[in-house]
Amino acid sequence: MTVPLIAGRHPLIVKNMAWLDEAATESFARALARRPAIGRALIELQGDLGSGKTTFVRHLLKGLGVQGRIKSPTYAVVEAYTLPATGLDSGHNRELLIWHFDFYRFNDPREWEEAGFRDIFASPGLKLVEWPEKAGDHLPQPDLVMAIEMLPDESRFITLTAYTPTGAELLA
Repeated sequence: MTVPLIAGRHPLIVKNMAWLDEAATESFARALARRPAIGRALIELQGDLGSGKTTFVRHLLKGLGVQGRIKSPTYAVVEAYTLPATGLDSGHNRELLIWHFDFYRFNDPREWEEAGFRDIFASPGLKLVEWPEKAGDHLPQPDLVMAIEMLPDESRFITLTAYTPTGAELLA
């Protein structure tokens, strides 16, 4: 059996955890927000409707310093935020650019290309993607994939998989 490698050098990192309640979700999101690599990460969020993807993103964005109402991009497809880049590796920018995508309403992966998202994904900043499978193979390699499974008792089982050195930094 061959072990998948990150960038051909390091073993793929997979971590599992449980979030018993929303406070656990918030605690993990705030801890992740303190990681310097968060400013240059592409994070895919996988899970059924109601599993907690948007709730996690809201806590992460608040942990990064986003003020005010954080809207779900279900209808707009993307919500953008700009923050001072204090302490984060944001690709040598003075500000942290954040994009929160929700591709749930895509009916065809070509909609990603038609929407002109290629430039955003090629630029520095944090990209958070809900329903990445709806974009087909148009998305670049994620740094971190978070699979969220809602359990019968309403707790969540989380599988975190780092695919790049940036993803490994987030899980370190």
